[in-house]
Amino acid sequence: MGLTTTTDRDHAFSHEALLYSGEADFLAGTLPFLRQGVAAGEPMLVVVSAEKIRALRAELAGDCDAVNFADMSEVGDNPARIIPAWQDFLADHGGGTRPVRGIGEPIWAGRTPDELVECQHHETLLNVAFADSGAWRLLCPYDADALPAAVIEEAHRSHAIIQEDGSEQASEISRDLDQMAAPFDVPLPEPPEGAHEFAFDRWSLSKLRASVASEAAGAGFGAAQVDGVVLAVHEVAANSVRHGGGRGFLLVWRDRDALICDVRDDGHINQPLVGRVRPALDALGSRGLWMVNQLCDLVQIRSFPTGNVVRLHIRPTADVASSA
Repeated sequence: MGLTTTTDRDHAFSHEALLYSGEADFLAGTLPFLRQGVAAGEPMLVVVSAEKIRALRAELAGDCDAVNFADMSEVGDNPARIIPAWQDFLADHGGGTRPVRGIGEPIWAGRTPDELVECQHHETLLNVAFADSGAWRLLCPYDADALPAAVIEEAHRSHAIIQEDGSEQASEISRDLDQMAAPFDVPLPEPPEGAHEFAFDRWSLSKLRASVASEAAGAGFGAAQVDGVVLAVHEVAANSVRHGGGRGFLLVWRDRDALICDVRDDGHINQPLVGRVRPALDALGSRGLWMVNQLCDLVQIRSFPTGNVVRLHIRPTADVASSA
């Protein structure tokens, strides 16, 4: 399976990286893209930082009413929530039956190393999620001055088309769809010494929930958020019981401002979009990892030959952190 190129993007999903240097170059690359969409009457959604939204609105002037805007720090704090936002936009604006446009910048210099890896994985999975979605163009800006060279190289691997300095070309190293849909096995940092470990099986899930509640409370989470942490870990552990050999291990530790809960089992995850596609209202099952992504600040899913790892990052909410 191949990816969309400059010759067929009018009929299929076109995933394009814009390499820019500074705000002026960002505007030079995005404004013509948006003005073309305005002229064609195409629905458009821009998901970037609040600062860039203000700059685009000022330049577009009256045309900005034809563009939908959303703050990426809200939509994509957890990168796994971005694909559903694009799916909602397409569903609401005739995606598949009429051309649409989008601009999304999930990767910026302030991302943590863990977030950056998950954002890069998200960029790859966009190609899988929208392979059959019809004609729409998604432009993904990358600040080449602020981001490491390795991040820019990865952009060439996850985007079929590269725009830079007012010109565009097909990427020579973009992965094919089979590679993009393969199980994600990028290594995770090892848990620290002293991480608390809990073994569980189907008969000890209630005991596991009690242990997680104690860990979260000890980390300064309020009662309501403790319930959320417990629910998220339970959903992952229950999946391990059902699909990962009937048992698993939980490791818990604190990392800077987050509580980390690491669930490991002997299973194998072969659904590349698991947890990233909103389940149908009448769907039986398939809701666990979707719910986990709504509850957690970051979810890292890995499938290795030795088994699965699902790592949850949960930060105390602002009101809890301020009172702790």
